[in-house]
Amino acid sequence: MRGRLRGAAALLAGLCLVAGPAACGKAGGVHEPEGPASGGALRIGVLLPDNTSRLYHFDKPLIEKKIHQLCPECTVEVVSAEHDVATQQQQMDAMITKRVRVLILDAVDSKSLRSPVESARAAGIPVVAYDRLVEGPVSAYVSFNGRRVGELQGEALLKALGDKARGAQIVMMNGDSTDPNSAWFRQGALAVLQGKVKIGKAYETAGWRPENANSNMTAAISALGAGHIDGVYSANDGLAAGIISALEAAKIAPLPPVTGQDAELAAIQRIVAGDQYMTVYKPFGPEAGTAAAMAVALGRGKKLDGITTHTVNSPTTRGIPAVLLTPVSVTVQRIKGTVVKDGMYTIEQICTPKFEAACRRAGLTR
Repeated sequence: MRGRLRGAAALLAGLCLVAGPAACGKAGGVHEPEGPASGGALRIGVLLPDNTSRLYHFDKPLIEKKIHQLCPECTVEVVSAEHDVATQQQQMDAMITKRVRVLILDAVDSKSLRSPVESARAAGIPVVAYDRLVEGPVSAYVSFNGRRVGELQGEALLKALGDKARGAQIVMMNGDSTDPNSAWFRQGALAVLQGKVKIGKAYETAGWRPENANSNMTAAISALGAGHIDGVYSANDGLAAGIISALEAAKIAPLPPVTGQDAELAAIQRIVAGDQYMTVYKPFGPEAGTAAAMAVALGRGKKLDGITTHTVNSPTTRGIPAVLLTPVSVTVQRIKGTVVKDGMYTIEQICTPKFEAACRRAGLTR
């Protein structure tokens, strides 16, 4: 939590969140392999989309730690795709050739990794979809409730607008259209915002790149006028950085409220400074720990009945055992009780000299 098809509406129509396997039906459901690949110590492959986001810096060590707690004899191999689909496809093929017992996959692109997922299944290697639901016959999925993420962002934006919400005009900066999570976030946000505010402009942001959000926001300012943007729905913190830079370049002051997601350190500091209104914190420990537990269980040929709490449907696979965790809204008043309390950041990391005065005003320091 980085908190990411074209045709997102079609994906959402196929994504079914239910309380148990019976509600989604068993036709076309996931069928686990007979058992793990034979021979040697239990080897688990972890495939991440990059080595710059919170997924690498926070989730990776937590996944490794939990796997070794549950399975001291396990070996873990972690690779990063550097945002490149072809690289991740090659990494998947390499892991399959090595005959790892199970894979934890956070896909760069949910559609493009379908074929390697199918190859893994054919080789008897279960795949745990991590943070993003990839197409193909995955064996399990763990993430945060994406619709709730969008709802929290929309609710916070309405609260920030207060009495001005009625008649207010906002810009929606959604994530990458190829990411199923992006469509889920947008659905939740629209459920809260539609009918309450006017959406002046809405954009999909290719690659979740801040520079693309910056370009989109610059275009929105030009189209709507600098004085006619009352708030910005930003799907994550990286996009928020690009948005705020564009607002500042247009000399818009005070800045309108801007949402975010992933509780990045820079975003927490922007919230302290008053440049960003909120972020959505997704406690990474439970997500990483659940993925590790799923992987160890599947690698040992066990069922997931004691771990999973839901099932979901992807465009290709029905009844995927899943765990969907609860995200948390963080404004300046909640920093101490969330990311600091959980040990994600220390006060010293947040309150660098640049933010000393803002931290005092926020009650983080004296």
